[in-house]
Order: sequence, then C-alpha cells, then structure tokens
Amino acid sequence: MWKPSYLSLLETGELRKRAERVEGLLRSCRLCPRLCGIDRTSGETGFCRTGRLARVASYGPHFGEEAPLVGTNGSGTIFFSSCNLLCSFCQNHEISHLCEGEDVDARTLAAMMMDLAERGCHNINLVSPSHVVGQILEAVSIAAASGLDVPIVYNSGGYDSLEALALLEDVVDIYMPDFKFWDEEPARRFCAARNYRNAACTAVIEMHRQVGDLVMDEKGIALRGLLVRHLVMPGGLAGTPGVMGFLAENVSRDTYVNVMDQYHPCFRAGQDPLINRRVTRAEYTDAVEAALSAGLKRLDTRRRFLA
Repeated sequence: MWKPSYLSLLETGELRKRAERVEGLLRSCRLCPRLCGIDRTSGETGFCRTGRLARVASYGPHFGEEAPLVGTNGSGTIFFSSCNLLCSFCQNHEISHLCEGEDVDARTLAAMMMDLAERGCHNINLVSPSHVVGQILEAVSIAAASGLDVPIVYNSGGYDSLEALALLEDVVDIYMPDFKFWDEEPARRFCAARNYRNAACTAVIEMHRQVGDLVMDEKGIALRGLLVRHLVMPGGLAGTPGVMGFLAENVSRDTYVNVMDQYHPCFRAGQDPLINRRVTRAEYTDAVEAALSAGLKRLDTRRRFLA
C-alpha cells in the first residue's frame, strides 16, 4: 500500500532531526539562490521579507489546479505570503508583494495541514514555499506525528537551491516548479533574479532525481513525481523552446508539463510595454508545438484560452 515518503523519515527519527536544524539554518539564511545570509531568528529579513515565522495568506481546498492534484475533493492549498521572486507581473501580488496574511508558528501550520487532510483534500499543496522551507519542515514533523498521511506538493517558482532541496528529500512527494524563463534578461527585468536559468535547471534535475516522473493512482490522483508548469509570456519572453528542450533532453520526455495560457497584465505589468498585453492564440499554439516538437509526451490537457 502506498504511503507518503515522509512517514518513513518519521519512523527513523530523521524527520525530527531535520526540523531541529531549522534554527541554525535561519541564523545565516542561504536557503534560496538569493543567499541573503541574514539572521532570520533575530527579526532580520532579506529579499523575502520573512523572519522566523512563516506567514500564511489563506488555506483551503482548491479546485483550479491540475486534474491529478484536484481529483474530487480538491488540492489542499496553503498560500504563503511573500516570495523569493516577486515578479513584476504577479497575479497574486496582494499576497506576494503586499504580504497579506498572518504569521503562524509550526504547530499552527501543522494544524492547517491536518485540517485540510481531514476535509478530504488529496494532498497538501504548499504554494510559494521556497523562502519557508525550514518552517515547513518543522510543521510536517508535527503533522506527520499527528497522523498526516497525504502527499505533500512543493509548488514553487523554480528558484530553489540544492541545499533546500536536500532537506526536502523524502519529505516532498510531488514537486511542482514553474520554469518561468529560459533567458537571463527577462528574469532580471521582471524578477530581479540573477542566474535564474541555471538555478531552475539545477533544481528541476534534482527534483526529478528525488521523485521521478509523475505517478498516479487508479483514479488519476497524483501520488509522487514531478509536474512542471510553464507560463507562456507575450513576445516569447519565457523562452518556451529552450525550456521544453531542456526538459525533454535533460530531465525526461515523460515529464508532466502544464503549458499555461492565462497570462494577463497584473500589478506593474501595465507599466512595461513588453508585457502590457495578453498572450495571443498564435503565441500559445506555438508554445504547445514547441513542447510537442521537443518530444514531451505528457501535456496537461486543459485548454483555457479565452482571447
């Protein structure tokens, strides 16, 4: 019978040991590629503007995610405030840029996870988790000891470090990074992110090493594996052919990919002529063709194009 990988870590005591390391890791934070090096335990904040406690904007069953996550009862999403990318076009800028939400300790975060599982959600979907990896480890350790037994989804922007991912091995069952950009200039312009492509490539390869291709149960519900999101941008700014070629050649042609069509100008995008419009139907079609031409076989089947 399938069970989440973190339950094995619970049995050996390794899950608790990793949680106990959090305080030290936050004293000179290098848990994401920003490498801020600040002491988050003393109230200092770096790029993510998050200190010792994680901040949660909302949580609950979500039915807008990919079908393998949603099933019949929804994906149990926990939306963390702030982010380690802070995209200028963010569609959730009230949460990411304005930090709407409340600070929560590990026991409160664990209680949220338990509540979602008890409500029948198929997984615990951690949205924008890269800057609170330590706090997540503490909460999972508590929740697992209290009976949590559903997959954990790590739903990130792809700007993750190997150090953080090493801590999450056998804790996270499903990795769902968004591979945002192939070229460096858009990443710098829209996210002030240096070396985004290298960080994302390295992270996705490591994620796949840990969990492999996406595996589902007999009802089509995801149990374990990698699912990559890619938001198509106006004017080809996301570099879709490069991203798809990388996934097919360096990760797996069986990578489950959601080529997303919902970009529209949000937050500061209206002030930037490069991204102050929706994606056209032709641009989206070209992006899907790029994925197919690269040899990717498993594309999310939903088509939401409205323009």
